[in-house]
Amino acid sequence: MVEIAEDQVLARLAKVKGPDLEGNIVELGMVSGLLIDDGKVIFSINVPAERAQELEPLRNAAEQSVMKLDGVSKVIAVLTGERKAGAAPVRPAPSIDQASSVPPPMQAQATRSAAEAPAQKAGVPGIKSIIAVASGKGGVGKSTTSVNLALGLLGQGMKVGVLDADIYGPSMPRLLGITDRPSANGRILNPLEAFGLKVMSIGFLVEEDTPMIWRGPMVISALTQMLREVAWGDLDVLIVDMPPGTGDAQLTMAQQVPLAGAVIVSTPQDIALIDARKGLNMFRKVEVPILGLIENMSTFICPGCGEQSDIFGHGGARKEAENLGVPFLGEIPLHIDIRSNSDGGTPVTVSAPDGPHAALYNEIAERVVQRIDAEGAAKSAPSIVFD
Repeated sequence: MVEIAEDQVLARLAKVKGPDLEGNIVELGMVSGLLIDDGKVIFSINVPAERAQELEPLRNAAEQSVMKLDGVSKVIAVLTGERKAGAAPVRPAPSIDQASSVPPPMQAQATRSAAEAPAQKAGVPGIKSIIAVASGKGGVGKSTTSVNLALGLLGQGMKVGVLDADIYGPSMPRLLGITDRPSANGRILNPLEAFGLKVMSIGFLVEEDTPMIWRGPMVISALTQMLREVAWGDLDVLIVDMPPGTGDAQLTMAQQVPLAGAVIVSTPQDIALIDARKGLNMFRKVEVPILGLIENMSTFICPGCGEQSDIFGHGGARKEAENLGVPFLGEIPLHIDIRSNSDGGTPVTVSAPDGPHAALYNEIAERVVQRIDAEGAAKSAPSIVFD
């Protein structure tokens, strides 16, 4: 395989004129985040935010220029918008209960930002419902839950896809045992498939141990491309495995995509439930329906003696769901079979489809479908207005 050097890529990019044909994008300092991996070249082009749409041809020219290098199989250029000094980033306005803890200048900035937010969320052609699987913190088994939930929905006869939205820690390549690279038709990537699921992840484009040292705008742009520039085809459901926390990636997905709802995953202990509550409240504030709460690692059953041990406590997520007035979708135990099959790329719902753990995920999938149907019925129900 031909080795691609960073200097070679920059030399090609130096042939691309900057905005208004002044200089080139390298000498103007517009190129950042350059990543070269196994024939794939990924980089960011920093442009004024207000000119991002206008400068789309510049991004295309940069991609085409780098594609001319020997050994390059795929180029992804991401436009990142930088606002002028003093311009407010687009963020949701704080609620009344938050405002008291926010300094007045920041309150005013947030209010202006809310007015700038897009009024409508553009759907993804061919996809009927998009579900976010989220958690307030990492390490609670959200990705394992996402893939087994997706397979549970598939088992109900649905066409299902999975978008791995965790740019910094993608898990789907390992969980689904996928080692191939996606092909492309022009700018459109073809998703990979495993066990009947269509899947896209940044992990398909870089090596497993390659760190993604990207700023927020690059992450958001990459997420948008993986969602809207992938040939998903016709899907009943797209499961989005969200990164942990309540940052830019979560807000972008919640504000720009018509989510059918969010599923929150937590372990039973208080420290995890605190963060799960934050994640849940974030979706509520941006008016995304909460489909329910799942308690993962709910209890440990010794494979040798069968004794049950509540290592992280038990029932905390169920109680939290009751307190918050949201559905409780079910409990998944901490079991070596779930862990080992996940690490081995054969999720328990396909490696042991008739086993007790697959049955739990299938029951949760059924409840999720019921919740989607209920939310859809509520939105379409007629309202009576008295003048």
